[in-house]
Amino acid sequence: MLAPLLLTLRVAAVDTTTSLIKSFMLEAADGAPLPGYEPGAHLQIEIPASAGGVPQWRSYSLINLDASVDPRDGVPAYRLGIRLEDDGRGGSRHMHALEVGATLNARAPVNHFPLAAPPRVLLIAGGIGITPMASMAAELAAQQRDYELHLSGRTRDALPYVEELRKLAGERLVLHADDDAATRLSIDALLDDAQVNQPIYVCGPAGMIDAVLASARKRGWHECDLHYELFTEATPQEGDTAFEVELKSSGKLLTVPADKSLLDTLIENGTDVMYDCRSGYCGLCTVQVASGEIDHRDTYLSDADKASGKVMQVCVSRCKSGRVVLDL
Repeated sequence: MLAPLLLTLRVAAVDTTTSLIKSFMLEAADGAPLPGYEPGAHLQIEIPASAGGVPQWRSYSLINLDASVDPRDGVPAYRLGIRLEDDGRGGSRHMHALEVGATLNARAPVNHFPLAAPPRVLLIAGGIGITPMASMAAELAAQQRDYELHLSGRTRDALPYVEELRKLAGERLVLHADDDAATRLSIDALLDDAQVNQPIYVCGPAGMIDAVLASARKRGWHECDLHYELFTEATPQEGDTAFEVELKSSGKLLTVPADKSLLDTLIENGTDVMYDCRSGYCGLCTVQVASGEIDHRDTYLSDADKASGKVMQVCVSRCKSGRVVLDL
């Protein structure tokens, strides 16, 4: 696998979008045009190491709200929208503290959430989940394809980019606020009015994504028509225990604590592992397993892959046999 292109970016502008969301315009530090991207793509930003730690990478969706712009052709700047997460791992706090002129290391855009070809699309976003959906809406508008865009949040004031979205989507944009009974999002009602197997794209909190997927599956949607993206990292589950991981190439033995992922343990001990989503759906952190019983928690591997026991997603999956030997 080729190493991703590394970019040095400069913060060109910072705007407060809502009380919790800031928007960032990022230019190339040398002023050159930036690599293009497709709707749904995201950028990985390097977050400096905290005391005693190692640098981490965080993924943020790229925003385009202008149907006249095709970002595939390259862009003068990348636009990100980032919500402050007080209980997160520090990425959003670092980003929210940045000022104009600051520089960042980034990996060139990648896309695990591509927009497919069918003519009528249902876009559902929760809060900051609007960021990839905005680019999809711009693409659909440019192609004059039929779509609906539903944006939901706890309050009307918490919904980002509303005026720009109205300009882009017009009557195709439907706003929902949890504190308003008249506009509160009802997933069941929304899907009751939709056409079965109409392509659905959803991005937002895990609970909302799970509810949309469950409701669609109950109504007979095919899996190929259900598309989602979740940047929320996996959290420890009740009953998780520590286990050992042996690196086959060196024989090095590490202990993975109950409250820490295998990926983080590998990174903190100097093992170079590719990763992106940290949620078990992109497949970038697939690692060969030499031995050990795996507790698969990803949505990327097929049932056959999981049954083989020969591969695992180290960002979310764990070991059930006390020790796993990885081909690293």
